[in-house]
Order: sequence, then C-alpha cells, then structure tokens
Amino acid sequence: MADIALDADKIRNKRLAKLQGQHSTTPDEGPLDASSASKDSGSSLSHKAPGGSSQPSASAVSNPFSRVVAANPPATPPKINIQRSHLKESGVEDDRSWEHKTLATVFRLSLTRDGNASYTFVEGVASELQTAESELILELDILDQAISEAASLANSPLAYLLPCWKRVVKLHRTLRGSMSDRRLFVLREVKRLCMSYCIFALTIPEMFGRQAPELPLTELANHLILDPDHDSGIDSDFLAEMTSRFSEDDSIKPMLVAAYEDLCSRLTKKSMDDGYEPYVVALRLAVRHPSLAVALTESDKFLLLKGTGAERLETETLIGPLFSLSPLQTDTVQTYFSSPKTKDAGSVANSQNALRMTLRTVQTDILDIINHILRASKNAKERMLDWFAAALNLNHKRQAIQVDPAVVSSDGFMLNLTVCLDQLCEPFMDATFSKIDRIDIDYLLRKPRLDIAEETKLNADQETSSKFYAVEAEGASNFISEVFFLNLAAHFYGLESISSKFDTLEKDVKSLEQQLAKLEEQREKWLHSPQKTMFLNAVKKITDHIDKGLSYKMAIQGVLADEQIQGRSMQFMRYVIVWLLRLLSPGHDFPTKPLALPLAPQSETVACLPEYFLDVVTSNFKYITRYLPQIVTSTQSDELVMLCIALLRSSEYIKNPYLKSSLVTILFTGTWPQYNRAKGILGDLLNSLPFATEHLLHALMKFYIEVETTGTHTQFFDKFNIRYEIFQVIKCVWSNPVYRGRLQTESKVNVDFFVRFVNLLLNDVTFVLDESLSSFTKITQLTEELKDETLELQSKTQKEELLAQAQAQAKSYMQLTNETVAMLKLFTKALADAFTMPEIVQRLADMLDYNLDAMVGPKSINLKVENPQKYHFNPRALLGEIVDVYLNLRNKKNFIQAVARDGRSYKPANFEKATVILAKKGIMSSDELRPWKELGDKVKLAKAEDEQDEEDLGEIPDDLLDPLMYTIMEDPVILPSSRITVDRSTIRSHLLSDPSDPFNRVPLKIEEVKDDEDMVARIAAFKAEKKAAKVAAREEASATEGGMDIRAG
Repeated sequence: MADIALDADKIRNKRLAKLQGQHSTTPDEGPLDASSASKDSGSSLSHKAPGGSSQPSASAVSNPFSRVVAANPPATPPKINIQRSHLKESGVEDDRSWEHKTLATVFRLSLTRDGNASYTFVEGVASELQTAESELILELDILDQAISEAASLANSPLAYLLPCWKRVVKLHRTLRGSMSDRRLFVLREVKRLCMSYCIFALTIPEMFGRQAPELPLTELANHLILDPDHDSGIDSDFLAEMTSRFSEDDSIKPMLVAAYEDLCSRLTKKSMDDGYEPYVVALRLAVRHPSLAVALTESDKFLLLKGTGAERLETETLIGPLFSLSPLQTDTVQTYFSSPKTKDAGSVANSQNALRMTLRTVQTDILDIINHILRASKNAKERMLDWFAAALNLNHKRQAIQVDPAVVSSDGFMLNLTVCLDQLCEPFMDATFSKIDRIDIDYLLRKPRLDIAEETKLNADQETSSKFYAVEAEGASNFISEVFFLNLAAHFYGLESISSKFDTLEKDVKSLEQQLAKLEEQREKWLHSPQKTMFLNAVKKITDHIDKGLSYKMAIQGVLADEQIQGRSMQFMRYVIVWLLRLLSPGHDFPTKPLALPLAPQSETVACLPEYFLDVVTSNFKYITRYLPQIVTSTQSDELVMLCIALLRSSEYIKNPYLKSSLVTILFTGTWPQYNRAKGILGDLLNSLPFATEHLLHALMKFYIEVETTGTHTQFFDKFNIRYEIFQVIKCVWSNPVYRGRLQTESKVNVDFFVRFVNLLLNDVTFVLDESLSSFTKITQLTEELKDETLELQSKTQKEELLAQAQAQAKSYMQLTNETVAMLKLFTKALADAFTMPEIVQRLADMLDYNLDAMVGPKSINLKVENPQKYHFNPRALLGEIVDVYLNLRNKKNFIQAVARDGRSYKPANFEKATVILAKKGIMSSDELRPWKELGDKVKLAKAEDEQDEEDLGEIPDDLLDPLMYTIMEDPVILPSSRITVDRSTIRSHLLSDPSDPFNRVPLKIEEVKDDEDMVARIAAFKAEKKAAKVAAREEASATEGGMDIRAG
C-alpha cells in the first residue's frame, strides 16, 4: 500500500508541476493586475500542528492543487481578522461578494448545510474556514480545495465539472467587455482551474477515488457524443482550451485521441437509422481544431497496419466507420426494404427518397470532416491522402469477376469514398477548364500512392508498362493531380463496381425466380413424398435469397438514382474526357484548339495508361444515358461525342474490344427516344456538331468492319450486338443529307473500304435471316413435341431448354435481320451506283435472290410460328423491305444481269409468287407493283440473253475461265506470288474476308495485282472468233434457207 501511495504522490507532483506552469495569462486575455492580485489574495488556510510546526490541513494534503496556492506558507500564519470598514471604503467588498457569488454559481457550491438544495455542501472547506475563524465566503484561494471536494462527492467528477465549464465560459464571454481587471482575472483563473480539474478527472482518476484507468476515457467518449449545447456535452470552447495545452501537458493529446478512437469504434455498430448523428457531430467538432485534427491523423489507428485486408478499413481505421454509413448497410436495407414483394412502387420510391436525403447529409458531413483534416497541416494532408490511397489499393478485388464480399470494403463505404473525392475535385473543375493543365500526367511516373502496377493498360502489355513506369519523373505532384487520379480509381472500384453489382443482381434474381417457378410446378408431387421437408426447405432458401436480392437491389437503385451524386460524377467525367482529349491531341492544347482526325500515332504515355481511365467514362455515361438521361445537358455532351468518335476512328489506340464497343453503346443509348427528346440526348448533337457530321459515319463503318474479328471467344455473337447498335445510330442521323453525302464520298474515294463494309453487310443479312428461319423451324418442331403428355420429365426438361434457346436466338437474329435489311434499303436508295459496282453487285443480287426464295419459295412453309410478334417477326413487312431493295436498283443494267446470272436462287416463279403475296396482303398497291413486275420481266429477258450468249460461246477453254468462279473472265489480273490469273472482281471479293492469295496463302493487297493484258487479248479474240463463227453460221443458215425457197419456187 505504501508503494501505491508513493506512486500516486509522484503522479500528483508531476501534475502539480505542470499546473504551476499553466498558471499564466493567455495572449488574448491581457496582462494581469499584479498589485490587485497580491492585495486581494486572501490568507492561506493553514493551522498549527502539535509541536509548533506549520502543516497544511488534512484537506489540503488530500488536494494536490492546494500546494500550488500554498507553496510557501509562513512559519506562523496570522490569524484571520478582516477589516470590513476598510474593505467598504476601498470598494473591494463588492468584488469579494461578486467573487463569492460567481464561484458559488459556477460550481454550484455551498458553505452551509441550509444553502441551495441543488448546490453541493463542501463540508471540508467550510470546516477549515471555521477552524481558521475565517468568514464563510468562497474565494480563489480556496477554490481548488472546494472543486476537489465537490468533484469527489459527485457520481462522476467530469459530469460535475463540464457544466461548470459551460457556465464560466458563458459568464466570461458575456461580461469580459464590461468588468474590472480584477474580476476578469478571477474568471480566467476559474476557467483555468475548471479545465485543470477536468483534465485531472481524466488523467488522474484516483485523485477522486476512481480506480479504473480506462473508465475516464470511456466517459469522455460518452460526453463527446452528447449535444455540444448540453450541460454535460463537450463544446468547441472546451476542445479549444484542451488543445491549447497540448504543448504544456503531453498527456492531453493521447487522452483525447484515445477517446475519439473509442467513439469511432462505437460508430462501427451504428447504421443510418440507428443514432449515428452524435458521433458525426463530435468528429466535425473535433477537426475544427487544427491541432486536434493533426493529432487524430497521427493516431496508430488512422491507417491500417501493413498486411491488413480491405475488409477491416471500416472497423479498424479511425474514419473508416464514418464512410461506412449508407443506405446499403444490412440493417438499413432490412428496415426499409424488408418483404420487397409486398411493397408497391410508391412505397419503395418514398423509402429511397428518404434514404437519399439522409445520405446527402452524411456525405456533406464527411466532406466537412475531410476538408478540415486536409487543411489542418501538410502532414495531416499527406496522411489523409495516404488513407484514400490505401482504401483504393486494398480494394482491387472489387473488380474481380467473382467478388467475395468478405475480403473487400462494402458498397456503401466505396460509394461515400467516391462522392467525397468527387466533391474534393469540384473546386478546380470550372466550366472553362482553366486548371486542367494542373493535372500532371507525370504523377503516374513519380511512384504515386495509387498502385497501378497490375492494372490492365490501354494498349500495352505488362512488360512494356513496367519498363515505362520504371523511369521516375522529377518533381513533386500537386494536390489537384493527387485527388484527380485517386478519384478515377474511386469511380472504378466504387461507383462503377456498384453499377455492375446492380446489373448482376437483376440477372441473379431473375435466375432464382425461374428456379423457384420450376420447383413450384412440382409442388404437388413433392408434398406427397418423403422428401417433402427437403422440398420446402429448398423453396424457403430460394425465396429468402430472392427477397434479400430484391431488397438490396432496391437500396442500390435508390443510391444510383440520386441525381445529385450522378450529376457530380458526370461533371468529373467531363473533366476526365477533356483531359484525355488533351493527351490525344498534338501539343496537348485541346480544347483551345480543335481536335483533328485521324489521331497521331499513339504515344507510350497514352498506351500505358490504366485501361480504367477510359472504362470509368464509358460505364458512367452508359448508366446515365440509360437510367438518368434527364440530367444530361448539351454542354456536357460535346466532348463525350468527340471522344467516342475519335477513338472509334483510331480504334488501334485501345486493345480491349469490349472497351471499344462501349463507345458505340454510349452513342446508341444516347439516341434512344426520350419523353421530351425524339432523338435521345445525343441525337440532335450528332446531327449538328461539325466534328460528328465530318467523322461519325466513317468511324462507325470502320468499327463495323473491325468487329468481324475481335479476338475474343464470343466474337461471333458480339459482332451482331455491336452492329445492331451501329445501325441504330446511323438510322438516327440518316435524315441528315450531310451524312448521305459522306457515304457517297466514301464509296468513291475509299472504294476498298466501302466494298469491305458492304460485303460484311450482305454477309450479315444472309446469315441472320437464315438463322432466324432455322430457329423458327426448331421452335415449331419442339412446340409440337412438347404437346406429347407421355414425355418423361428429363426429356421434357431438355426440350424446354432447347425451346428457350431457339426462341432467344430467333428473337435476337430476327431483330438484327430487320435492322440490316432496313439499313440496306436506306443505303441502296441513296447510293444505287455504289451498290452496283462490279465488286458488289453479284453478291448483292445473290443475297436478295436467296432471301426472296426463303420468303416466298418452297421453304416459306417453315416460317409459320406461333406468336411471331414475340420474335419481332413480321413476314409481310420483311418481304416488302426486300422488294424495296430490288426496286432501288431496278434501273441498273448490271444489277438486272447479276440477278439473272444467279444460278442458285433466282427463279422467275419467286417473282411471280411475291407479286401475288404483295397484292393479296395489301403490302403494295397496283401502282407500286408495276415497277416490280417490270423488273421481273427485265430479269427474264436478261436470263434468256445470257443463256443465248453462253450458247454462242460454246465450250470455253479452261484457261479463260476464272479459277474460282468458273465463269469467263471480264477483267483478268495476275496475282503477284502465285502468278495465277483471276478476274479482278473475284479476287477483290475474296480479299474482303481473307487478305491473302487464295492459292498459296501469301499476304496480298488488291493494289499488288497486275493487269493480264495477254489474257484480255486472248479472251477478246476468243469472243470475236465465236461471234464471227456464229455470224457465219447464221448467214449460212439464211443462205441455205433462201436457196431452198428458190428451188421450191
């Protein structure tokens, strides 16, 4: 026990030494009146101990603070004998009365038992005053002893002292401009003593009989979360006084930080509907004091220890719990969206709106806290940026194909992180981009906080990227660059990841609902079997998963539909787009100077950028154009359209084919009709922006060709989806004559490019219509088979799956058929000459004849399918479209000849059958049918002439025939490597799909072929010879016929 007492004395002595140092005047309170203080200090409370030596009283011994006042007591203290008449004459009596009243009021103290019942009777102090024969009056000299006694009597010393602090601060603030120096001195000393005892209550709890050292810090945290205006709450004045003593007392800072650590630890157990507000208020109040904000960032718990996973960010870092507050917390989701199937749309919308409003408040508070930390000091700013970087670097797995929620931060945490960084970027994102040059691309070359080493690069492999970033750039990165690049990562791992989860949830819930429906179909069977319990458990499990998925989907939907969040995000994306366009433009001077296409060869800087720098832009605008188009303004779209067109035109800049296709998707979704915009949010811009009218069509045609081979395992199906979207964009702008003129120019200036485009277009029409019709045959067959009630369950299930697959294929292919034929109709109407070029015309005619035969020939019986509208199949409309393509080219002689020369699919009966159907079904009027009939007659005549010419030529030598088509060559050319002669139209058509010599696979370009002039002469001589022989034969026949007539006469 003696050792414990000795240790306590050491602690007290150390504390007293510091308090003596604290007994000074603060700069803003003015100088003390030394004479006044000396004159009115009063007598010390001491008495003679036995033996004549001077000793402090028992109360004074138990109160270490009394040693500060009575540091050097006189050997024989004088007996108190106050001269009242003198006090009255000097006017001090009023000050003493005021002092007594003030101290009693501030500390709620009483020196008599019959005093105010709400005051504390300090019996020990009163007893000493009586022993010393002093007047029962409170003065500064005995205040420390009185405070100590009153605080010891209270249930909680701190709870007693905090209201005292509030009262003295209020009194000092109210009266300091209208009182004497003496009274000001008293109030300052009262404030100082009150604060000192608050610190004692927290750091030396045993002084008041509290033995648990951790209890005071927990108690401090309790007071921190009270309203600052509450009597026992901790306000800004209290924190200001405490932080001002950091340099004097090295125990205050760790004590405060520990209390806030405790507070934040408690916040981890709170949610948005569970009283989180006091914790946030406490943190906002704390960071308003720079020294405290700095201290918090220096906490061991501010950053995670190395090797700790992302899942602990929200619970084991100081500010992590703050960022986890969101509508996506499990408790909040269950509270607002439980039993989701029973909620109507209005109820869901109301819940989402309420949560959005609360979330905005939380996010405003978060920004306020982070802003104050960033401004507290340079070191605090660095620590805050380190925290952001750590939160992002540890969450790379959020973009994995299969995300394990247990090893990454929550969606709500990442959402708030993204929004906070968006808000930090707002100050430099002005409409004129005046500060965009402050975003330093060399940030990525200075070993940045942000880890991009393993990220997929825009157009560079890992080895190239590592070598590029191994060369460190000189200089230091500015704050704008830091926040800009951190925010790019936050969007990728945060907002984009949440959007992806929303799409995944929709698919998962739909799949689960299908599973449940299949189970329910067999309910009667399972309910009467031994596996009944297993069946019911399976149904419950799936139902619970569906409810959970729907609830979370509603919560995510509410967050993502926040126009304020998405609007701010879109503003940042616009800045990213302009920054990217600056990198793509020569001299990096966009938007000061216009962007020119095609782009210059790609720099290594751009090639080594993380792929997600562009991905976040496309993902953001795909979501907004699809779900929130109303928030997009015209001024925000110009640069977006330019970026899409520029990178589609120079698609070699991007390695990932899916990322390229997302540029088309943006344009596609941007042309969807909206309630107040017939051509969507981008349609009018595509028709008016000069950059678009000049480059869009070529860019789309180029990508249409490129997606024929994307290099992915799904390329065959991907190309049809992408081409469908391309058609929609072209349809949106086709009414603009400028675009039709551009296509005309392409057909004349870039002949090979145009021919490749048309060749693929024709291939698609043939393939997708054929696949659609084949699917209809399967659908009809499987539908009939499923009507057989004797089918076994397994067989029935297999056929149902096959039927669903066939139906899905028919629907997809039929949609693409309709769009491709419609596009072909538009193109052939505007560019009849271009579509009847030798390289194109025969393939076009063959395609049309094949599809006409499918629609009206013997195979047309397979087109009957139940509910054709379900598959977007309208046979009448499709037949009309095909006929319109014929009619668009009816005046071109070589087209008529090409149709006649189609030996596979051309049948005069098909033209006649089509005429009957068109008239019978009212697809065309009699006037509209007249040109169709005339075309049929012309083709018949051309067919007869062709047959006559073939008969006239007789047996054609093999060396005059095209070795691939086996027709006599019209424009023979020699292939440079194989030295074989083929017709120019044949090899040009071959090269559209295979850029090599068909006879030895050596790479070949059409420019490399040479005219075979000898073969031209030989063919001409052969034809002349045959023609001459034919003429001679006819003349001989005529002469013979004439001679017979003469003899007969």
